[in-house]
Amino acid sequence: MAVIAGTYDFTVQRRADHTESIRLTDSNDDAVSLVGYTVAAQVWDKSRTGKYADFSVSYTNRSNGEFTLSLTPTQTLQFTPNELVYDVLILDTNGKREYYLEGNIFVSEGYTTI
Repeated sequence: MAVIAGTYDFTVQRRADHTESIRLTDSNDDAVSLVGYTVAAQVWDKSRTGKYADFSVSYTNRSNGEFTLSLTPTQTLQFTPNELVYDVLILDTNGKREYYLEGNIFVSEGYTTI
């Protein structure tokens, strides 16, 4: 069965940590189990000619479809366009790859530095 990727847009402050907590659900709002699956996510420019970052993925509750995507200040410092794109790819135990989530990242300038 093919998955239709959901869309979720968010804003990232340049030069700051950023974390997104995600819970994958199906059309009945039931959790999508991630037991034995691998989650990967990347940030690209809209033309997909330049990759800006690989998200760090932490599984918070695999059986309940919960994980966290994280970026560091060093990564977000490189986000020079004001709008980027990302997606979340799930790899199952048989090697099947499906995109479950995608969207725009709006980049806001962080002005305070330490």
